[in-house]
Amino acid sequence: MKERITQRSSKPAAKDGTDWNRIDMLSDTAIDTEAAADPDAAPSLDAAWFAGAALELPEPKQAVSLRIDADVLQWYKAQGSGYLSRMNAVLRQYAKAHGAEVTGRSARTPRRGG
Repeated sequence: MKERITQRSSKPAAKDGTDWNRIDMLSDTAIDTEAAADPDAAPSLDAAWFAGAALELPEPKQAVSLRIDADVLQWYKAQGSGYLSRMNAVLRQYAKAHGAEVTGRSARTPRRGG
């Protein structure tokens, strides 16, 4: 019978709780096995999936000149970079809520927290 050897590290886990040392020691087969056993894991993307994939580019945004109240503009600017994209997202949601048939997502979406 093959002896199972477990390695431990004295290094603390990453801030996100991931034990990267353990992950680094796993073989590709072991990773695939663990992923297949995880009911929350997304399916693996293989060559067959990529063969059927199509590149879809978002519609480019249109440049417009828009007059905004100074206090509203200052508030959005105070939220940090990407304020114009956030303003676009608010307008998109308002249009959807009022029956507009807006589809998909805009060409650029704000990245939060990362």
